[in-house]
Amino acid sequence: MNESEKKPDEKEHKPAEEKNKSKFMKVWDFLWNSNSIWAWILDLAIIFLVVKFIIFPVFGLALGTSLPFVIIESGSMEHQGSFDQWFAVHGQWYIDNNISRETLTSWKWQDGLDKGDIIIVQGLKDFNYERGDVIIFKTSYQSTPIIHRVIDKQNNNGSTVFITKGDHNDGQLPYEHDVKEEQIVGRAVGRIPKLGWIKLFFVNLFR
Repeated sequence: MNESEKKPDEKEHKPAEEKNKSKFMKVWDFLWNSNSIWAWILDLAIIFLVVKFIIFPVFGLALGTSLPFVIIESGSMEHQGSFDQWFAVHGQWYIDNNISRETLTSWKWQDGLDKGDIIIVQGLKDFNYERGDVIIFKTSYQSTPIIHRVIDKQNNNGSTVFITKGDHNDGQLPYEHDVKEEQIVGRAVGRIPKLGWIKLFFVNLFR
C-alpha cells in the first residue's frame, strides 16, 4: 500500500480526534473557568469522589486504619487558652484521679484540639495505645466517632480496656469507662487546623 492510499484514512481519523479534543477542552474550561453554579456543583462532586475513592483508601492503607482522617465536631478536646489557663479550670479532676500536672504536660496535644480540626489517624495492629494518647473510637451511642484521650488502661479477663476523657469535659461519659480494642479506629498523629469547618458549615446548614 503506497502513501497516497493511506492519506484518506488519516484524513478521516484526524477530524474525529480533533473533535474529541475540542469536547474535552470545553468540559475542562466549564469545570475550572466557568462561574456557573453547575460548574461549582460538579467541581465539588469530583473533589468528593477523588477524596472518597482515591485519597481515603490510599492513606487508609498507609496508616493502617479504615478512617485515616476525622473531623472534630465538638469542643470536648478544646483548651481555649494556654495550658495554665486550662489547668486552672480542669486540673483538679486530674489531681483527684492521681494524674499530676507533670504527667499532663508530657502528653501530646497538651494544648488541646479544636472543633473543626482534621485529625490524621494511625491504626495500631497490637492496640498498644498508652495513657495520654488521643484515640478515635466508635460507640453505639452516636454515629460519628469519639475523639478523646486515654487516661488509663486496664486488663479485663485477658483483654485490654481503655478509659478515656475529653480534655474540656468536667467529667467522663458512661461509655468512656470501658472502651474495648475493637471499638478503636486509631490514634491522632497529625492535625490540620480548622480545615474541617468547610464540611461542618454544610452539615450545620442542612440540619
